[in-house]
Amino acid sequence: MSTQPFFPLRTRLPRPSAADALVWLAGALPLLLLVVLISTLLTLSPAHAATDTSCHGHNLLVAMEKENPAELQKIRDEAAKVPNGKGIFWKIEKPGVAPSWLLGTMHVTDPRVLTMPPGAREAAAAADIVVIESDEVLDEQKAGATLLMHPELTMFTDGTSIKDHIDAEDLKALEAGLKERGLALGTVSRMKPWILASFVALPACEMARKAAGASFLDKQIAEDAVKAGKPVAGLETMVEQLQAMADLPLNFHFEALIETIALGDKMEDVTETMTELYLNGDVGMTMPMLKAVAPMPETGAENGYAAFEDRIVRDRNIVMSKGSLRHLEKGNAFIAVGALHLPGEEGLVELFRKQGFTVTQAGR
Repeated sequence: MSTQPFFPLRTRLPRPSAADALVWLAGALPLLLLVVLISTLLTLSPAHAATDTSCHGHNLLVAMEKENPAELQKIRDEAAKVPNGKGIFWKIEKPGVAPSWLLGTMHVTDPRVLTMPPGAREAAAAADIVVIESDEVLDEQKAGATLLMHPELTMFTDGTSIKDHIDAEDLKALEAGLKERGLALGTVSRMKPWILASFVALPACEMARKAAGASFLDKQIAEDAVKAGKPVAGLETMVEQLQAMADLPLNFHFEALIETIALGDKMEDVTETMTELYLNGDVGMTMPMLKAVAPMPETGAENGYAAFEDRIVRDRNIVMSKGSLRHLEKGNAFIAVGALHLPGEEGLVELFRKQGFTVTQAGR
């Protein structure tokens, strides 16, 4: 995982690009959603499936520290302005109620992420209930069938295709970029652009690990709860997540798709940088970092990004906050949602505080 998506709406900093928003989504939406869509809608052949489970990205901030320390300091300065931008594991307390726990997750299968911060695994094991973004992650076949019942949220159903929505130059770039990833434009031309963009933003190693049966963090937490006989609750449905995407301007989605294609192999470096920031608890640095490595072009879709902030970030944070309240009031709940939903004046940490809870970093 408010503004862009961490900064206060009243003091917005320069907006990142549509591609930055897409990368944010790749870390904030459950990997299951992407994998189910790819497997059920793209029907990838074995030739298209990635087999290398090793990721090869490098932390871009390491090189920046040597080559452009001033830029890195700028990123750190912006991150310092983000409320609750440091920390991914939080304790939630209220007099007369057993403490609950909030874990910011990264929806990936990376073994480093699956380890979880100190105390988090123990808190989940001791909780009375585990709450995640969508409990539909526990049944991929059912989730896939549900998505297929709403084709208008994933496909063009008005007789048009991608070819009818972008110019010849962008179409050529898109076709070449998809080909590099084992996809023919003709076979996916009727898919909504954000699905394809999410696919190209997802490192091949992630796809390969999922194909090999690995669970991403949120799903692993839910599976462990089921094995222990604990109830698992969801805060959203996948259809709701899809609808949020469908509500954004179409041109914003296409801009994100083309920009992400243009990043090419750099996406693995971006993903690795995001992962290391997450592991260090520096989630507040994520968007400042993205702005630096993939800046917005001069013709950036301002209105589209404003819609992204409102519909994908702010609205979902409110839904998650309200949905969590009944579990927090009972106490001893373990809540796990994308880490990028936690920071900011309208992030979950602040929203829980506004509901009367004391929220402090755990495991310190």
